[in-house]
Formats: sequence, structure tokens, C-alpha cells
Amino acid sequence: MARRIAPGRSSRGSGFTLFELIVVLTIIGTLLSIAVPRYFSSLERSRETILRQDLSVMRDALDKFDADKGHFPETLEGLVTEKYIRAIPVDPYTKKADTWVVVPSDDPDAPGVKDVHSGAEGNAPDSSPYASW
Repeated sequence: MARRIAPGRSSRGSGFTLFELIVVLTIIGTLLSIAVPRYFSSLERSRETILRQDLSVMRDALDKFDADKGHFPETLEGLVTEKYIRAIPVDPYTKKADTWVVVPSDDPDAPGVKDVHSGAEGNAPDSSPYASW
């Protein structure tokens, strides 16, 4: 008994032609060329948001420490030991927690950390350096 072949099918079996594979790969490439730049720009925006939030939290903790104790902590670790923050956050650009740039207090009788900036190099999209935030 002879095997019957469905109309429109060859006897080689089912599969994709080279043309179909090229069309699919072209569509995938086009979609990736649209999605990848958006992905990387969203990563950059999220790093900036994290940096702003970390700076805000540390500055708030410095202000609360000063309000409670009457002076600023000697180091950022003082905020952790006195439980104003759980840990010194990691700078999202340098990927380290020890690259924060501290601004000392103006009062020579009560030295301490008055403010904190990022130790990251480079500029934000608005051309302001991250180190000035």
C-alpha cells in the first residue's frame, strides 16, 4: 500500500524553508533594535533614581543625628552604629559603599560629616556631574 501525501506537502516532511527562517530572524532583529536602547536608557534612569534616593536618605539621617545629638557624626559609619540607617548604601555607579565623598562640618569645635556626595565620575543627562549631587 502506497503512502498518501497531503496536498501541498512534499514527501520530505515538514519544516521551515530558508526564506521563512530569514524573515523570522529579520523580524526578531528589528524588534531587538527597538527594545535594547530603551532597556539601557531605563537602566541609566534607575541608577540615577537610586543615587538620588540614597543621597536623600543619608542627608536626612545626618540631619536627624544632628538634631538628636547636637553635632554631626564623625564618619558615615556613625550613622550605622547609632542606628540612624541600617547600612551605608552602595553607590549605584561605583558599585562600592566606601566611595561616598563626605563634606566636613564648618564648626571647628564639632567636626563631623555635614553632607555627602557621590564619588562617581561622569555627568548626568543634564550635564551636572554626579559628584555635585
